[in-house]
Amino acid sequence: MSARDALSQRLEQVRERIANAARRAGRDSDDITLLAVSKKKPARAVAEAFEYGQLDFGESYVQEACEKISQVQALLNARSHAAPGDRTTPRWHFVGKLQRNKAKAIAWNMDCFHALDRESLALELEKHAAQAGRKLDVLIQVNLSGEAQKGGVSPDEVQSLLTSLAPLSHLRPIGLMTLPPATQEPESNRPYFAQLREMRDQLQNLEGLEKIRELSMGMSQDFEIAVEEGATCVRLGTALFGPRT
Repeated sequence: MSARDALSQRLEQVRERIANAARRAGRDSDDITLLAVSKKKPARAVAEAFEYGQLDFGESYVQEACEKISQVQALLNARSHAAPGDRTTPRWHFVGKLQRNKAKAIAWNMDCFHALDRESLALELEKHAAQAGRKLDVLIQVNLSGEAQKGGVSPDEVQSLLTSLAPLSHLRPIGLMTLPPATQEPESNRPYFAQLREMRDQLQNLEGLEKIRELSMGMSQDFEIAVEEGATCVRLGTALFGPRT
């Protein structure tokens, strides 16, 4: 089996697993975004996935992301191929930790940032997004496990951070993201996913936060559980592209 055929097969299998998990939860799979985490994968693989209808891609390293965006677009332009729906460019997400001095690259090149965790970074992103004349979707990263090595705000800081974003006209806060502890037992992450959903639901009842809808949670080992618990975006790398080298 060729690499292209293997990628197509994995995409089809993952989409089917998402649909089955959504069905078990009484949900519509169309409400769930499959985010292909393409860090450390070549531009060619991204372009091929896009041609198979995969629209959303996630990166974690700023320099690699910026280079890959240009490379992928060059490949797609050369092939003159649009994905289903006639979209001609992927939708790019940044899912890693971000230093303030790299905010400009994200504001100018990315469509969505999943790991906002402090007001100072929000202000820097706002400044550069305004200079670029564009708007950036952002999700608040919530540290539910309390692990020091993971980024994110504590649950009791989420509302205040969201409130601080209200005056920023070039950032669109759309939801929450979390990274549960690494585990060999995916089922043990279910409480974290349920907690993030409940937090989202409570925020939606507050004035000005009605648009906090998205839940970015679940990766290759536990995405079906995340879907059952309400994920609107699952971030998959290995399940789509195979192990990283």
